[in-house]
Amino acid sequence: MKQLDEPVSMSCADVVPEENIAYRKVIGRLMPFLLIAFMVNAIDRVNISFAKLSMAHDIALSDAAYGFGAGVFYLGYVLFEVPSNLYFQRVGARATLTRIMILWGAVTILTAFVNSANQLIAMRFLLGVAEAGFLSGVILYLSYWFPSALRGRITAAFLMAGVVAGIVSGPFAGWIMTHFGHDARLRDWQALFIIEGIPAVVMGAIAWFWLADRPANASWLSAAQKQTIVAALAAEHDQSVQQESLMKVLRNPFIYLMGLVYFCIYGGSNTVSYWMPTLIRGMGVEDLKSIGIISSLPYICALGGMYLLGRSSDRRQERRWHLAATMCVGAGCFLALGFVRGDLSLSILFMSVGCAAALSAISLFWTIPPALLGPASAAGGIALISSIGTTAGIVSPMAIGAIRSATGSLYTAFDVMAVALIGGALVLLITVRRPRTEPHEIAKPEIGRA
Repeated sequence: MKQLDEPVSMSCADVVPEENIAYRKVIGRLMPFLLIAFMVNAIDRVNISFAKLSMAHDIALSDAAYGFGAGVFYLGYVLFEVPSNLYFQRVGARATLTRIMILWGAVTILTAFVNSANQLIAMRFLLGVAEAGFLSGVILYLSYWFPSALRGRITAAFLMAGVVAGIVSGPFAGWIMTHFGHDARLRDWQALFIIEGIPAVVMGAIAWFWLADRPANASWLSAAQKQTIVAALAAEHDQSVQQESLMKVLRNPFIYLMGLVYFCIYGGSNTVSYWMPTLIRGMGVEDLKSIGIISSLPYICALGGMYLLGRSSDRRQERRWHLAATMCVGAGCFLALGFVRGDLSLSILFMSVGCAAALSAISLFWTIPPALLGPASAAGGIALISSIGTTAGIVSPMAIGAIRSATGSLYTAFDVMAVALIGGALVLLITVRRPRTEPHEIAKPEIGRA
């Protein structure tokens, strides 16, 4: 079995100078566009958390209905992700990403015209359908251009764009809702959906002309550069082992245990994304600009936390204790929120650190499954782990909304998320032990001493 704590080399020596020239050109062409697209995607996904502050009164939106609407997005996403990926493989990245971005932008704009909770829920489901396959499609797209020696860094940079989006989305939403939509024809939350939906439509149109499906189709690469990239990917493919059958992957209990851990982590981070503005208002902050600025603090902390924790984990060649400790820190901060609710400064401090820990845990988590699953089972196993964890996006907003409606308090809901994070950390420590078998053997859970 591949050692869990074995670091992956990411040095520039992994590619020869001739390849470096070609890859720099690819990075300069593709990555800025994909990073901005992912930021727009992340902003459009969670802007409902800010719109709720005003639209709840206008369309009679209860906390339970809001939680259901936030969760039903993921239902549409999960149901249509596989068909979207099949479409991606059939028609290519350019057509798929163009279709996804234009559709999600259009749905975001149309959400501005809902006038009931049921209509909002329907639009959130459609948004999930429209966005389905974007993230997994981009991850697959990157594998068409970059060998494994570079793919880790490239993928990490792409995912960090989502955290950057969290930093800017709050202040941007607060600015829009403060300066636009204060008349009888257009409300502030309507202006938010319209203004933030337009960039996705524009970028979808640009994608058709800017992206190339594969290196061989890139007119902006020389013939020699195309051949360099194609040859590197072909050599890597020749050395790869055959994929294991789906049934063998499905019978691996380790995958389900890791899916449970990811479910707990994703539930905590998802709670942050959809309920943080409501929590901040509950602390006594009413100004939308201030709510936006405060809501960006956890993402700033998360950006630093992801870098520092990842660096510490690599330097010490240790993964699971870093992840378990991060999850417990997040849980501790969530539990502490209820005890300091009368102190705004302490509430913001615990919220920021707790949310940053929950978000940082995601990047730490994804260092573990690839190290324990060999190449034969990695593709199917990682997809299944991701699918299991993503269902937390369906469950957690609905559960939080129901708890808020029943108790009138978000603090109880954050207590539930804290318990889930602690439970996930215990499953991780009990299940995952330092591997002692041969590389690339499928990991078997060992229940017992961590």
